[in-house]
Amino acid sequence: MDIKQLQYFLAIAQERTITEAARRLNMAQPPLSHQMKQLEQELGVQLMNRDRKGVMLTEAGKLLSYRGEQILELLALTQKELRGMQDGTTGTLTIGTVASAGAAFLPDRIHLFHQRYPAVDFQVWEGDTAGVMDLLQRGVVELGIARMTKRVEECEIVPFAPEPLLAAFSRSLLGAEASGASLPVSVLARFPLLVHRNNEQMILEVCRQCGVEPRIMCKGDDVRTLLAWANSRLGVAIVGRSAMELVPSDQLAYKHIAGVDLQVQKALFWMKKRALSAAARHFVELIMEPEEKVKG
Repeated sequence: MDIKQLQYFLAIAQERTITEAARRLNMAQPPLSHQMKQLEQELGVQLMNRDRKGVMLTEAGKLLSYRGEQILELLALTQKELRGMQDGTTGTLTIGTVASAGAAFLPDRIHLFHQRYPAVDFQVWEGDTAGVMDLLQRGVVELGIARMTKRVEECEIVPFAPEPLLAAFSRSLLGAEASGASLPVSVLARFPLLVHRNNEQMILEVCRQCGVEPRIMCKGDDVRTLLAWANSRLGVAIVGRSAMELVPSDQLAYKHIAGVDLQVQKALFWMKKRALSAAARHFVELIMEPEEKVKG
């Protein structure tokens, strides 16, 4: 099986008919059908069932489709890495990031990086921590910015400074109860809580240590959703400080939670055994610069 055959197969898998795939590939239908028969004979499996309506992938075909997309992604990434390995002044920097870092942490650093390397382009994928790590491990992105998890042995890690968790709420929901400089846990526990799934256990433990049993109304994976719900007066969202700019609203207020140590930590990840492009190495160097230099 060669790359060309794999591209032919993926075109058929995506178009679901050999006719449309041949049109997309700008080739005649008989040679394309012949290539697929050769591929099935070489692999010793049936990849698709054919009828008048089109093609239906077999289980073997579904597996090859999944792996084939990964192979082509890695091939494209390798080509980009080779083109940009010399000095990192050109190429594409691929980053996976959790939403809060993409909106709050990255812009200043991307701006400074762009000033230094204006010919470097960017591809950014957003997701939760598990999604970012999956993109990183599959080689879709070179760098990942995500929540610190149990140390991943195959990754290099640059931890960021811990950030506190804040209470985010609609001003009209709490009213006078939110008049202080911070929000006591006893007040917080009177309202439904909206929490990130990864923070649930930590929040429960802190509240119980303070002698209160909170009601967690919603657990989610995207802090933007939690903030939108808080803005609609459904409850109080517990989010990292970096999430403050994600949902612009005059009604949303943010307060520290009094007397407790609630914080999360994010980090920059990359794979140990995968050579970074020069552009990615430059970005890692920038990330490790002091905060005041980045802001200045």
